[in-house]
Amino acid sequence: MTNTDFREIGSKLTEAFRLSTRPLAVYGAEILPAGIPPMAGINRCFAVSIYRMAAGREIPGIYIGAGATEGCCMGGLFHTGYIPVPDDIKYFVSTGRKDVRGGAAEYLKAGPDLVDRCSVAAGPIHPPGKYLVVQACEVLPDPMPSVLSLCIFGNGEQIRNMAALIHFDRDDPFSPVIVPWGSSCSTFITFPAGLAEKTPKNTAFMGPQDPTQNHSLPPEMMALGIPAEMAVRMAENLDASFVTRRPQVAFPRHVAKQDR
Repeated sequence: MTNTDFREIGSKLTEAFRLSTRPLAVYGAEILPAGIPPMAGINRCFAVSIYRMAAGREIPGIYIGAGATEGCCMGGLFHTGYIPVPDDIKYFVSTGRKDVRGGAAEYLKAGPDLVDRCSVAAGPIHPPGKYLVVQACEVLPDPMPSVLSLCIFGNGEQIRNMAALIHFDRDDPFSPVIVPWGSSCSTFITFPAGLAEKTPKNTAFMGPQDPTQNHSLPPEMMALGIPAEMAVRMAENLDASFVTRRPQVAFPRHVAKQDR
């Protein structure tokens, strides 16, 4: 979506939902913008790197891709399409196997065959270009890149309100916002950016439900991965919706008692 100013959309959503974190844009690039470090220079884990960027102001963006995979989590590289699925992942995230990582296991799934079936259900994962870039909306370059999705962190109230705004112009009461199974980087990037071939369309992804990242996220913190087109509609719908017209309902704790 090269004709859309995602700097402005990020700013609108930040103000409307009273975010203390920075909305992040996900896009593919053949040539890297200046001043962006490789992900491994921040942390080997995509999820940790992304949250640090959103929560602070020091990191303008991160990237992975050609020549920038060393030192990165193998799962993150798979979930962004830059390597085939490592054979040992299905054992590690389920019940383990003695000859895989010394038998270490995360017990996130009942068995390795179930992990395989989940991968088949998601479909092949395709990288968005030579590089995958995650960058704070406020520092997106000119010309505006073709943004695939946004990743926004917030507390429970903020994420609930964003989910309600997504439903504002939808007639389907069930599928516009879902909580997918998978790694945190799948919730932040893979699914909202549409990298997995069978990803549901016009859907936002709430989470992460991946407990292995509980150590890196505050207990009250959640995220919403939002496809670019949906983020545009959210910004367009702000003034007509409860967010602007009934802020005392959206954010009751921030309204004086006499105004309630």
